[in-house]
Amino acid sequence: MKTIRSLLFLTIGITLVISDRSGFLTFAHADDSVLFSRDVAPILIENCTSCHNAKKAEGSYRIDTFAELLKPGDSGELPIAQEAGHVSELLRRLITDDEGERMPEGSDPLPADQIEIVKRWLEAGAKFDGANQDLALTFVAPPPRHPQPPKSYNVTVPVTAVAFSPDGAEVLVGGYHEITVWDANEGTLVRRIENVGQRTFAIRPSADGKLIAVACGEPGRSGEVRLIDFATGEVTAVVARSTDVALDVAFRPDGSQLAVAGADSLIQIVDLSTMQTIKTLAGHADWVTAIAWSGDGKRLVSGSRDKSAKLFEAETGELLTTYSGHGAAVRGVMMSADGKHGFSAGADKQLHRWEATGGKRVAVVGLGGEGFHITGNESTLFVPSSDSRLLQIDLTKNSVDKAFAGLTDWAMASDWHRETGQVVAGAYSGEVAVWSIADAVAVSRWIAKP
Repeated sequence: MKTIRSLLFLTIGITLVISDRSGFLTFAHADDSVLFSRDVAPILIENCTSCHNAKKAEGSYRIDTFAELLKPGDSGELPIAQEAGHVSELLRRLITDDEGERMPEGSDPLPADQIEIVKRWLEAGAKFDGANQDLALTFVAPPPRHPQPPKSYNVTVPVTAVAFSPDGAEVLVGGYHEITVWDANEGTLVRRIENVGQRTFAIRPSADGKLIAVACGEPGRSGEVRLIDFATGEVTAVVARSTDVALDVAFRPDGSQLAVAGADSLIQIVDLSTMQTIKTLAGHADWVTAIAWSGDGKRLVSGSRDKSAKLFEAETGELLTTYSGHGAAVRGVMMSADGKHGFSAGADKQLHRWEATGGKRVAVVGLGGEGFHITGNESTLFVPSSDSRLLQIDLTKNSVDKAFAGLTDWAMASDWHRETGQVVAGAYSGEVAVWSIADAVAVSRWIAKP
């Protein structure tokens, strides 16, 4: 189990009683038209791209972009027939009775209604209605409507994301295809926010408290950030879509942009006025696990499984500093209030303080366990640790000032609320605990299991 957790808790092995289909709308609409982006691409994503992509192309055939879909594989047969009246190889492979040739290989045939959609699209001329044939189908298809979460969980879900509501009265917890909202002082379930990715890895409220940004996805398949109206629980936008999960998200201090860290090794910067990715930073060689803005919003600090923390100029994307002092995966980062120092924590069980200019190490603080996402203010940091504690770090002394105890498993996510003077942490066991910062006394503790 410890080995699984050391892989950054992505493959968690949850078995909930729920159908986990993609949720894409794949049926033709009332106007009787069939569109590739809306109707066909989701079928291919769900059933075909796992075996026919850039990394794994069975039969030397790829289907992960429209441009690749048109190219023949080892058989030499064109996937889409060029002459009227001829059965396209793509369709033949879906409907043949020969189990050795029928796709998807080793699975049941596609449902009749999905085969009919592909057939009708081919008969109508197999047109592409997207903007770019070389774009991954994940980005051609519309964002999915995610499956309904189960009414009740038959197992606990590891808590990899928590956040206080803007007023501090409630705690938001990442669940299975949902965010569950709990009374912070009573530990009782208040409401459930649906239409979220399979697993949630970060929850961040906007400065005005109107929106929450949810970094989520399905490991190895898809990732995204969903913007949710906190009052209504409705998804208002889906941004920063990728081929693997989104692991962290941060609002720029002025609220104009989002920075998104992903398991695709990229950082995306999203303009919230257009909801478009305006810059992609590719400075890391492995999962980007954590992201944070400087107080003035001019710089971004990131942490990665490649064992480094990096500092970027936000406007230009220029790499300013690389800190490589960990020697192990970095899972939490933050900038000092004055912008002079970076902080990073991770699998080496230490919090590192380093100079933003030059990356020279300033101090190291032992955590007692692996460190995760960092939160805090100008004088204090809070770091959840795999030794089941949430640690308060005094930045004036570079030492552990206080430990919040009571969890029985790895503490993996945390948040703090200045006005209420409370901190919250979530654990691998599904536990959530709220403490008073002043005396480290537990206010409430519960299992986040509807």
